[in-house]
Amino acid sequence: MKLFRPHRPFTNPNYQTKPISTPTSTTTTALSDHLDNDEKFVSHLLNIVRGKQSWRIALTSPFVSSNLRPRHVEQVLAQTLDDSRLALRFFNFLGLHNNFTHSTASFCILIHALVRSNLVWPASSVLQTLILRNGPNNPALVFESLMRSYERFGFISTYGFDLLVQNYVHYKRVLDSVVVVRLMCECRILPEVRTFSAVLNGLIRIKQFGMVLGLFDEIVGMGLRPDVYSRTAVVQSLCQLKDFDGAKEMIRSMELNGCELSIVTYNVLIHGLCKSWRAWEAVEVKNSLSQKGLKADVVTFCSLVLGFCAIKEFEVAKRLTDEMVELGFLPTKEALSCLVDGLRRKGCVADALDLVNKVGKVGLVPSPFVYNALINSLCKDGKLEEVEVLYNNMGEKGLFPSDVTYSILINSFCKRGQLDVGLCFLGKMTQAGIKPTVYHYNSLISGHCKLGKMHAAKDLLTGMIDKGLSPTVVTYSALISGYCKEGEVHKAFRLYHEMTGKGISPNIYTFTALIYGLCHANKMAEASKLFYEMQQWNVIPNEITYNVMIEGHCREGNTVRAFELLDEMVKKGLVPDTYTYRPLISGLCSIGRVSEAKEFVDDLHMENRKLNEMCFSALLHGYCKEGRLKDAVGACSEMVERGVDVDIVCYAVLINGFLRHHGTKKLLGLLKEMHDQGLRPDNVIYTSMIDAYGKAGNLCKAFGVWDIMVSEGCIPNVATYTALIHGLCKAGSVDKAELLCKEMLVSSSIPNQITYGCFLDQLTTEGHMEKAVQLHNAMLIGSLANTVTYNILIRGFCKLGRIEDAVKILLEMGDNDILPDCISYSTIIYEYCRRGNLLEAMKLWDCMLSKGLNPDTVAYDFLIYGCCVAGELAKAFELRDEMMRRGLKPRWCLLIVKDKTRLASSPKSWIDVICVDIKIQALWCYYHTNNCGRNTHGFAVEHMLNTNIFLAFEATPCWITDMNLCCYESMPGNVFNELDQQKDEGSSMRLP
Repeated sequence: MKLFRPHRPFTNPNYQTKPISTPTSTTTTALSDHLDNDEKFVSHLLNIVRGKQSWRIALTSPFVSSNLRPRHVEQVLAQTLDDSRLALRFFNFLGLHNNFTHSTASFCILIHALVRSNLVWPASSVLQTLILRNGPNNPALVFESLMRSYERFGFISTYGFDLLVQNYVHYKRVLDSVVVVRLMCECRILPEVRTFSAVLNGLIRIKQFGMVLGLFDEIVGMGLRPDVYSRTAVVQSLCQLKDFDGAKEMIRSMELNGCELSIVTYNVLIHGLCKSWRAWEAVEVKNSLSQKGLKADVVTFCSLVLGFCAIKEFEVAKRLTDEMVELGFLPTKEALSCLVDGLRRKGCVADALDLVNKVGKVGLVPSPFVYNALINSLCKDGKLEEVEVLYNNMGEKGLFPSDVTYSILINSFCKRGQLDVGLCFLGKMTQAGIKPTVYHYNSLISGHCKLGKMHAAKDLLTGMIDKGLSPTVVTYSALISGYCKEGEVHKAFRLYHEMTGKGISPNIYTFTALIYGLCHANKMAEASKLFYEMQQWNVIPNEITYNVMIEGHCREGNTVRAFELLDEMVKKGLVPDTYTYRPLISGLCSIGRVSEAKEFVDDLHMENRKLNEMCFSALLHGYCKEGRLKDAVGACSEMVERGVDVDIVCYAVLINGFLRHHGTKKLLGLLKEMHDQGLRPDNVIYTSMIDAYGKAGNLCKAFGVWDIMVSEGCIPNVATYTALIHGLCKAGSVDKAELLCKEMLVSSSIPNQITYGCFLDQLTTEGHMEKAVQLHNAMLIGSLANTVTYNILIRGFCKLGRIEDAVKILLEMGDNDILPDCISYSTIIYEYCRRGNLLEAMKLWDCMLSKGLNPDTVAYDFLIYGCCVAGELAKAFELRDEMMRRGLKPRWCLLIVKDKTRLASSPKSWIDVICVDIKIQALWCYYHTNNCGRNTHGFAVEHMLNTNIFLAFEATPCWITDMNLCCYESMPGNVFNELDQQKDEGSSMRLP
């Protein structure tokens, strides 16, 4: 400290002394008596304080307590300056035992006295009490009182003022400390350098960098010689203000003036440069340290590491880390964590892991955040073994995995489909005493739903609720999405209503999942209703929602509405993508408008819309479906011209098209072209070739492709085996098919429902129902039976006329928790109708409706046919009206002629209707029964003839005999020719 005038009058202009009025003669005597009494009372107090009598008794007596005033205490303190410890005891005693309120002057006298006796800590304690007592009052008042006591009693040391400044800084009243410093300067009292440095650093903490520079200039201008810490504070302020030239100039002045240099000052400059993305300048400063006799320390290196990480120069940061480790420095957790996370984000996960292992050998452990981030990256990269090692490493280093760690692990493994590992980590989490949260369960539930394991997902939901955790919208959305993907939309809506009933608002993912389920269930009316109902929940459809709706309408063939939705989403500012365009292209192709699809693709190209292989593969599929193979090849050429590579999927579509249209020569050329492009046929292509040859009965070529496939190192999968088995079964080579199935088991390819369904279908076709039932029972044991396999058995029994056995199979489905579908019921309903047993058919129909199944067009046709055969025209028309209300299109001639009076009055037109609609009906019967595997030709004609027996009965024509010529032997095409011939001749179809 520096004192210019240790003994001087108080000359502060801010301090105003009150004028003392001159006492009159009448008051002189009274004042004199009062002073005499005060002197006697103070003398009495001094005797007590310096004497040996008990303070508790003497100072708490009624006489002392009633007469004691602050001025008396001030006088006692002033007369005990020679023993400041005694003065402190007296001061504290009055406050503790008498609840006496001291004056500010008493505090100030005692502070100076203690400082003079070098009792700094007690003096600071008294100052703290004074500051806290005064609260946020003006610090100038405290300073003035301290100054008055200082001059009144002739104290020499000014350290009491420094203590006042230091205490204001300590209690984070930095601006008040600045006020005191400036008042000190006005009184020509300079603070100590240490005090001044504390004020500057306090100002830095509250980001008053400009005030630091101003105060520094003021104090230094008055003659204070700042130390390295004060100058470092200035350098730091300049760096914070981005004035790096000024900061460097301050350091140069320190070097020139012979000021003691410190690595701290240079570290401040390096840190400032690094924070301002000027890490390369910071390296130059670091490299110049050796010339100044200084060495970089851990702070220097860590600042540089953080600086280079900020500018994404992770390789440089890693080299600096290696250098500091070689010098024996350990990077801070912050620097190490930042570098490891930076390397991880850049994709250098191996380098990040190597760095963690390297510093781990010298005892440094990154933060749990870094471990969590590394585990997350390794999980995304599929490096699950490293994940296990890193997880175990955490425990060895004393870092216990947190709920965040387990959340990352469970979520990552579930996303990769490794649900067992996810459940294992949930168990470890519970064993570690960490309670699972809803987020952990959401990951597990979502993972199970994505793999279609809905029963397990529902069990997890139940367990979650049992543990007191409430499902969130994420939980419900995952389950809803899972049920919709499995086609169980009714269960999805049950959860939706449960969720909304609990006050949980659905989000965009909930609605999109439900709309997806409705679209795939061909319930576009309900999907459209829900699409607009979203807005009532203030949920705005996004691109994915629109894509789902567009795909649903395209799948239904309603491309007009699909393109309307495309225009709507564009108007709303949503950007269509390839997932939008592909269903539109595919939808146009599916309804035979391939040329329009090509025009749409060209328009998108003109608008600079980027199309990918998916979009072009849809166009190729449309061309191939129509047999326009040259156009398909031409579209491939355009793909290449537009910068889109012909991928293996496009080649698969082309190959399948050429197989369907017998383009064998071009097929070989396509395979060669694939090879030239560096592509090899995959399982899908080879399987499609084997399947095509097998269905065509060309098993030699099918086995030839099989041999090529194996020689190319492409391992046949379950679909490949099943395709060849189906071809063998169709050709009647069941023994060879069984040998192939055994080979399949040896090759670790597990047969599925479709594989066994080939054998099941062949057995039922040949009428071997006992063997078929035995095979199906084995499938039940292996959990391979499903609705389709049961339908094959039902069809087989119905074909043999064993309708009672078919009904038993239908009942057995429910016992085995397998739900019958519309085909299950309609197959038996048709058999009842064919036999004329309309009563049983109607009972089964009502049973189907009670199960919540919606009949399709085929089911309605079967029952309408039965009603017609039984003469129940009213019921037939009622069913016709019902199916039309449901949006189903009738295909029977009966639906065109709506009443019997028109039949009788217009026999000629009636015959025309019969001839046209019989052809439609026969074609439908052929298509339907062919897919079901019946004796197609005979069944179709029989079905057609039975229908027209009813028509003949109603209109009394007698021409059925003429049609019996083509029964059971003629192809459907011959039937049509026969009908056309009869109609043209008019003889055999005339009415009597």
